[in-house]
Amino acid sequence: MSKQIEKIKKKNSPTLKERGTTIREVMRKAQRVDNDEFYTRPEDVEKELGMYPISMWKNKTVFCNCDDAVDNSGKNTSAFPLYFLQNFRKLELKKLICTHYAGGTKGYIFTKEGYSEIKDYDKLKKYPENYNGSFDHPLSLEILKKDTDIVCTNPPFSRAIDFWEILINSGKKFVIISNITNAINTAYIPYFMNNKVWAGYNRVDYFLTQKKELTDASGHWYTNIPIKDRPKYKHLKIIPLKEIPYKNRRYDDSKTLLVDNCYIPGDYKRKFAISSRPILNGLLEKGYTIVSDKRYTPYINGKECFARVLVQKM
Repeated sequence: MSKQIEKIKKKNSPTLKERGTTIREVMRKAQRVDNDEFYTRPEDVEKELGMYPISMWKNKTVFCNCDDAVDNSGKNTSAFPLYFLQNFRKLELKKLICTHYAGGTKGYIFTKEGYSEIKDYDKLKKYPENYNGSFDHPLSLEILKKDTDIVCTNPPFSRAIDFWEILINSGKKFVIISNITNAINTAYIPYFMNNKVWAGYNRVDYFLTQKKELTDASGHWYTNIPIKDRPKYKHLKIIPLKEIPYKNRRYDDSKTLLVDNCYIPGDYKRKFAISSRPILNGLLEKGYTIVSDKRYTPYINGKECFARVLVQKM
């Protein structure tokens, strides 16, 4: 692994205040992201995947199906296959399959099966004719359907809607990275609403560029693998409505209650609007449900406010 990545791994992510920004600014920026040249940092993969029971990987085939390259030197090996290659025996994996997107017809499929150490990874690559390596290529879809147990990857932000539809409809288990605002985006809300997906453990504040430089483009981990005793439950402040500070509760022009800063009115019977943060912190696992499959945009005194999602206590 390059010295640059080793250096980055030792860096602690600064707080929003230290970065001179706010959660609203970060989320607005995340909504505008359409640059797919972002690569996941190895430490972010290790941090998230290390939170799941090690037993869930035993005898499983993991599919990294979005622009995951495997290089003999390790310098250009993407973070997902790197993690699974380094921990193949520990996790007791059955097989690792990675597809490399080439943008033309030079995509390849990398497959490692069994515990034996391989010195020449090039021998494990296959270049099917007219294969571009895209997650929606017929051959990639066949691998997803027939060979895959768990999908782990960072799909391109600009094609995330297509990726989510294919992945969730496949019925496969997954741990993926996507935009931090998905929980309040109409394209994704139905998945959360119908319990097809929920937040993983961690957010992802930084990615790497092709030059291995840090760039901020806020994302979050998502999964359909059960999470017990989510650490972020502690960020939810479920208290009576009258105890929520006035600055964190207000009504919009349609008389819908808006609450901020992860305050939740535990005694409120009607629907109310929240940002994505409570969803990411596990609110839907605490007896609340999303009640509209579309993003909610509140107006106060005729002025458009930050988008939210409508929830209600069950």
